[in-house]
Amino acid sequence: MSIRKSSLLLPRTSNWVGVSALGAALLATTAIPSMADEALADLVETVSPSVVTIIAEQDAVPTPAQGQNFDFEGHPFGEFFKRFGGPEGFNMPQRGPSQGLGSGFVLDEAGYIVTNHHVVDNASTVTVRLSDDRTFDAEVVGTDPLTDIAVLKIDAGTDLQAVKLGDSDEIRVGEDVVAIGNPFGLSSTVTTGIVSAKGRNISEGPYAKFIQTDAAINKGNSGGPLFNMDGEVVGVNSAIYSPSGGSVGLGFAVTSNIVEHIAADLRDDGQVSRGWLGVSIQNVSPQLAAALGIEASSGALVSDVVAGSPADGALKQGDVILTFNDDAVESSGDLPILVGTTKVGTDSTLTVLRDGKMETVTLTVGQHQAASAEADKPVEAEIAGTTLGVTVAPLTEAVRAETGVAETVQGVVVTDLKPDSPAAKAGLQRGDVIVKLGNQDTVSPDALKSALDSEKTDPALVLINRGGSQIFVAVELA
Repeated sequence: MSIRKSSLLLPRTSNWVGVSALGAALLATTAIPSMADEALADLVETVSPSVVTIIAEQDAVPTPAQGQNFDFEGHPFGEFFKRFGGPEGFNMPQRGPSQGLGSGFVLDEAGYIVTNHHVVDNASTVTVRLSDDRTFDAEVVGTDPLTDIAVLKIDAGTDLQAVKLGDSDEIRVGEDVVAIGNPFGLSSTVTTGIVSAKGRNISEGPYAKFIQTDAAINKGNSGGPLFNMDGEVVGVNSAIYSPSGGSVGLGFAVTSNIVEHIAADLRDDGQVSRGWLGVSIQNVSPQLAAALGIEASSGALVSDVVAGSPADGALKQGDVILTFNDDAVESSGDLPILVGTTKVGTDSTLTVLRDGKMETVTLTVGQHQAASAEADKPVEAEIAGTTLGVTVAPLTEAVRAETGVAETVQGVVVTDLKPDSPAAKAGLQRGDVIVKLGNQDTVSPDALKSALDSEKTDPALVLINRGGSQIFVAVELA
């Protein structure tokens, strides 16, 4: 095998010129990475004072009486206690206080901090540690589980250095990004990568889409900022995909445009006010497009309209929503975000494809029912000795997003089951929505108790919704 070299014929007197030119070229190519490194270091130095560590502490709590989270192995009455709980006066062990670490960033100089909802969820105390190691008790102004965003407030006594939020719609796949946070308690850790994808739906609810990045994101990075190369926050690091628990280059950040809207709402009154149309929607598959007689398989297909909702009388089953207030609706996942970030009471215009014709529809965006702390309180379903062996809670907006249950479905969600209970033996699972027991609708925990009280048939016929599909199960009441 021979390697053929290209020939370059130069006068003998020009040899040194060629060498000099080559040296200049080498110097130029080696200078480029150096300049890029310098720019990255400058960026990190500029924004690092705005990145904080979040310390969330939970008080000690008793182990549940049924013992499902306590190891009775070796106890002389272990099996009995597993089945029936400890006897009266039996001191159940306490789970000790726990501490979680996360990341966050200064939203404005007055001391408002952005982090993830899951970082501070159920925390008894929250502490913020600044980059200069000063620590302050934090007030949780409000959280939004549907986008995993929380806003905290600290009083540092002086103005803090705040970040600038960028336009996440403008960022492009392939752009360089920088993550700064507190992975595994190692504060002010910097990792770099690129935007791997935009608009990711990772089954975290209908109101958030994510930027995917290969920048290393690990436990403790949650709530920290993802910067573009202009030093603007384009995302809040929230989740990773990892079979091992460590970073495998699949990190996800809530987009800054969603964060900006949610944070402003939470700062206003501690709650998120979401727009609502009152429709169930789905994607337009190529098969559905053919059946509908349309060419493009884009838009959001209306599969149901809630009676009395803003959409009632304006939209119809079979409509394909193509735009909302001039924003394109490429898929059904786009619409909840567009509507949810629209101010309640806004007159909005939609372009729909109806019976093969383009039409313009105008309606007023309504207020989505907010989940209250009291409504989320779980209730045990038991009446005068008749029990299912489940703990249930109302079907709130957050629960619907987590379980994939449509707005048209009414019921109560199963939050816990007792081992060997009638419900467990019948195959019920956490996250199932109990729609009916016997002939009675179970729209609330009280309605389920009432249905249990009046049910005469054993086993009882129970209608549940699991992940959007409804099935009947027979439960032998105890």
